[in-house]
Amino acid sequence: MSDIPIPTHDIIELAWRDEVSFDDIQIQTGLTEKQVIATMRRHMKPSSFRMWRKRVTGRTTKHKKRRIVSDYTQTDDYELS
Repeated sequence: MSDIPIPTHDIIELAWRDEVSFDDIQIQTGLTEKQVIATMRRHMKPSSFRMWRKRVTGRTTKHKKRRIVSDYTQTDDYELS
């Protein structure tokens, strides 16, 4: 992360994107998942925040560790002999 502050609207945009994980956001901005959630809560309308939380809660693409495990468990070409 650079010493240049990241604009709030960029943080919000990253958080809304499905393909950007919280780990990616932390690498780019230095903000933890909890800090991103607090930023979203502070700068969005309550209904928009609730919609975003519902959308990202439990989503494997927002958590790299879950995504890696999910990728291995969802393979269709695995055959038992």
